[in-house]
Amino acid sequence: MSSDFEGYEQDFAVLTAEITGKISRVPRLPPDEKKQMVANVEKQLEEARELLEQMDLEVREIPPQSRGMYSNRMRSYKQEMGKLETDFKRSRIAYSDEVRNELLGDDGNSSENQRAHLLDNTERLERSSRRLEAGYQIAVETEQIGQEMLENLSHDREKIQRARERLRETDANLGKSSRILTGMLRRIIQNRILLVILGIIVVITILTAITFFVKGH
Repeated sequence: MSSDFEGYEQDFAVLTAEITGKISRVPRLPPDEKKQMVANVEKQLEEARELLEQMDLEVREIPPQSRGMYSNRMRSYKQEMGKLETDFKRSRIAYSDEVRNELLGDDGNSSENQRAHLLDNTERLERSSRRLEAGYQIAVETEQIGQEMLENLSHDREKIQRARERLRETDANLGKSSRILTGMLRRIIQNRILLVILGIIVVITILTAITFFVKGH
């Protein structure tokens, strides 16, 4: 499993390096080349997201006791991915006549205030993206904790089941011992009763013999 993860890591490193180089070129390209480059970068960003998803699935298959190191690496890669997406948005806005004309209109004299407004909106988008990323990370960590808790509960349930089986065996043995002791006690009581009866018979016989002897003399 770790070899698959490392393979995805290598692909991700190569892909993000290519994306970084292309993003730096976007603002300086003519409109036609810029449009083509933007489409290319968008496609590669999607490929990078798919790699992250595959890596995330691989991490979830790792036993909890060995998962910490890979989880930390995944957080680093996701942060890198977020930075790439932010840089890409900025590169599309920077020095883009098409974006400026669409957002600011043809009058360039009033562009400063509107450009500041545009940058402010960009910052808000970045903050929202960071919050979403933080929420996703919390969800992943919560899922991991839930899995560990389920595994612990499963182990505890097995222990409880084994304890119940031992308790049933003990109860069965105690029941058997109790029946044996009850039988022994019953036989003892019966034997004592017989001894008492025999003793009474012997005493009566002796008394009868003495009485007969006395009357005979």
